[in-house]
Amino acid sequence: MIGLHEVYDLAGLMFAAYAVLGVLGAGQRRWKNSAFWALLALSFLAGDALGDFGNGLLVLALVLLASLGGLKPPTSANTSDAQRLSSARRWGDRLFVPALMLPLVTVLGTILFKKLAAAGHPIVDPAQATLVSLALAVIVSLSIALPLLRQPWASPLQEGRRLIDSVGWAAVLPQMLAALGAVFAMAGVGQVVGDLASRAMPADSRLAAVVAYTLGMAAFTLVMGNAFAAFPVMTAGIGLPLIVQRFGGDPAIMAAIGMLSGFCGTLMTPMAANFNLVPAALLELPDRNAVIKAQLPTALLLLAFNTVAMYVLVWR
Repeated sequence: MIGLHEVYDLAGLMFAAYAVLGVLGAGQRRWKNSAFWALLALSFLAGDALGDFGNGLLVLALVLLASLGGLKPPTSANTSDAQRLSSARRWGDRLFVPALMLPLVTVLGTILFKKLAAAGHPIVDPAQATLVSLALAVIVSLSIALPLLRQPWASPLQEGRRLIDSVGWAAVLPQMLAALGAVFAMAGVGQVVGDLASRAMPADSRLAAVVAYTLGMAAFTLVMGNAFAAFPVMTAGIGLPLIVQRFGGDPAIMAAIGMLSGFCGTLMTPMAANFNLVPAALLELPDRNAVIKAQLPTALLLLAFNTVAMYVLVWR
């Protein structure tokens, strides 16, 4: 059965290719970059075999490499601005075909893979149908893009390495923060948050529970920089005990809108460096917080909408 393990293997092979290309790159050998991506590849390919202690050491090694002056960005793009502009004019709207295949294949796969079976057994793990579909969509998109745009097979890896080197250590920030959120939940932070919320809000107010959850998701995300880190803490402290268990709310609706509320916090915080600071650096914006300032009105409107939507929908 195809599941998360195969998706991890594919991601691990990608990072391993980035590490090898970084070593072989003529005149651009950046050993810290290559070592960083090689360790990340190892975590995807052999994380189960390493165990908790081994993975902990691996994370410490990643932090050490990132702190040694930072990972070096690429010195230059593989093509000039004039070449990219000429290519865009040549291919026109056909450039969107590979990009549009990503959501199309992902949605179709998510629907079909949950029903696909052989001899009564599912071919794809139903719980991981979306991630498997996304991985398949990437392969399909590349299979279309290479012959359509007449690019060599190594071009996606070379451009991927250039992009990942530009992003640097921030590329793994969501994964790290999500793990931190799980640690906080296991340490009982959610219980502490729940106790504080119960004391501060009226015991019979559904609206207060919803506001505490959505605003709490956004606020905790502002601090942590990632909604995946905030979700286990706020859901364990407020979402499940109050909205679901006390007032009988729908857990699926609660979780979905709660994550959207957390994403509103992501739009407003410099802690989400990979989303808000890296784009400003890549675009060479004079104001490093320009992305956050542009997103702030939208984030606040969406947070208000999410709060109203949850109150209306979670008790349908």
